[in-house]
Amino acid sequence: MNIGEASERSGLPSKTIRYYEDIGLIRPDRGGNGYRDYAMTDVHKLRFLQRSRGLGFSVEECRQLLALYEDKSRASADVKEITQTKLSEIDRKIRELTELRRTLEHLVHACHGNERPDCPILGELSGERDA
Repeated sequence: MNIGEASERSGLPSKTIRYYEDIGLIRPDRGGNGYRDYAMTDVHKLRFLQRSRGLGFSVEECRQLLALYEDKSRASADVKEITQTKLSEIDRKIRELTELRRTLEHLVHACHGNERPDCPILGELSGERDA
């Protein structure tokens, strides 16, 4: 199938599919005319990549997961380790975002938001004072 059909079946834009080919995540066959010829296995890999990226895995993590997916003698512990690492990273980011939210919420409440020029938010951002 051509890239348009692979795009339609996988739900990924053609540009993304070409990028994944450029970085070696997929390797479609080439027809005699030089055009890409995608097989259903390529579409399955593209769907796999789409779901993996949707869950926040980096391109390199997707490369590792795809290699494990293709390796029928893999240990599920290897897959679990990558996923556990990603989960820990997400938990860390959630903690950081929660703290960021608290700080911004505090700044918003500290600012009167009136016609006066005094603004604790700008004071905090400039380092001139604590809010």
